[in-house]
Parts: sequence; structure tokens; C-alpha cells
Amino acid sequence: MNKKLYANLIDRTTWQVPSFNSPLWLGRQHAFCVVIPVINEGTRIGSLLNRMSALQIAGMADIIIVDGGSTDGSLALDRLQAQGVRGLLVKTGPGKLSAQLRCAYAFALDQGYQGIISIDGNDKDDPAAIPRFIEALQQGLDFVQASRFVSGGTAENTPLSRDFAIRFIHAPMLSLFSGFKWTDTTQGFRAYSRKMLLDPQIAPFRDVFQTYELLAYLSYRAPKLGYRCTELPTSRRYPKGEVPTKISSFKGNLSVLQVLFKACFGAYNPA
Repeated sequence: MNKKLYANLIDRTTWQVPSFNSPLWLGRQHAFCVVIPVINEGTRIGSLLNRMSALQIAGMADIIIVDGGSTDGSLALDRLQAQGVRGLLVKTGPGKLSAQLRCAYAFALDQGYQGIISIDGNDKDDPAAIPRFIEALQQGLDFVQASRFVSGGTAENTPLSRDFAIRFIHAPMLSLFSGFKWTDTTQGFRAYSRKMLLDPQIAPFRDVFQTYELLAYLSYRAPKLGYRCTELPTSRRYPKGEVPTKISSFKGNLSVLQVLFKACFGAYNPA
């Protein structure tokens, strides 16, 4: 079947999506949405939403937060609505980041969105780039990756070990095995087209994607299947003296490397 036909067809019979509820949903207004995965982000998610509000992002894309089970009180519904959020999904099933993203992407596709932009809820990325992500999707790109390392991008206070791993291990490996020159492959600021997410040769809605597998897998799989990919220069800033990340120093980084090798050698490819 032609890839273009997937844009308007959904076969959910094989989808594996964690259970979730939606305490806030105001309906779709735009063709694109911005998905923000969070868990106990505290003041960081409020800061990000304030920045997005100042940029009037809600006037060009619907903002949907997908929560992994926050307990810090940072997602009060009245505050979210005042900041332009149209949807809050709360994952109740198992899994971490990839499970959250499966919930949000399935929900967004069911609502008819033509493209999905995702940005981390820890306020490290500059949402001013979101209009350029939308423009790229409108021009027919299928996978748009933010990069702090291409010309025009900014990397500030990136931990040295993280910088080394991305530049000399993660991005080079995915570039070699995918056939596309990537420079910044671990961050979640990216965008996908509807037709790419619905392609059964990609099949993102599988329980094998629980933690960080989905990010590496899509960076490998999409170029291999001929989807149009690009990187856009963005700013990624770590606060001084603090590393807001859910990846622990040794065990977490080892897990990321294991995921990388499995993705590059096709372990996550659909049967």
C-alpha cells in the first residue's frame, strides 16, 4: 500500500498502548499538536508553559501534556488551562518515557492530528523553535529532529560525559546504521508526520517500547524506510549546578547504550 494512504487510515487492531485517562481534553483546534511528557517536573513545566504562552504557541498548535504519574502538584488543571493547555493525559499503565509517548501519540492520531511535535517538560529546550517544526511538517518532512550541534544551534552547560556520548557514540552510530547524518539523537525535541507514525513497517505502538527505546528506534528506522528527515538548529540549556534528567549517571547511561545497540542492529524492527 502507498505510504500516503496511511495518513487517513488507522488499523488499531495490533496497537499496544498503555492505559491512561484524560482529566482534561478541550478538543482539537489545529492540525498539529505539541506533546509534552512530564513526571514531577515541579516549577520547570510551569516555566516552559509560560514561555510557550508568551510565544502564542497555542495559537498554532494544540498543547497536550502526558503525565507519567506526577505527585508534586505541578499539573493543577486550572493553571494548565490558563497557560493554554488543551489536554492532559495521565498514564496509568506500566512503563516510562516511551510508554508515555505511545499514549500521547495514539491519542493524537485518534484525534486526527496531521503531525506531532514533542518537547521535554524539563524546560531545557527553547520552544521558540516550534513554529519552524510546524513549517517543516507542512512542507512534507516526516521526521524533524532538534539539534544543538548543527550550525545555529546552542549547547549550554551540557555535562561533559553527555556531550561526549552524543557526539562520539550515539549520533555517529545511528548515522552509520540509519544512513542519515544525525548530530543530536538523545533529546526528545522532535516532530513526526502522521503517515510515518501510522506506517506498519514502523509500528511504534508496541510494548517493547517502555523507556528510551522509541527515540533511538525511530532515528534508526525512519531513514531506513526512506522517510524525509532533517535536523533544525535549536538551543538546549542545562541549568548550572543541576542536571534535570531521568537518566541516572551509570545504570541509566548503560541502559541508553544497550538500547542504542539493539536499535542499530534491528532488534526493535517489527516482525
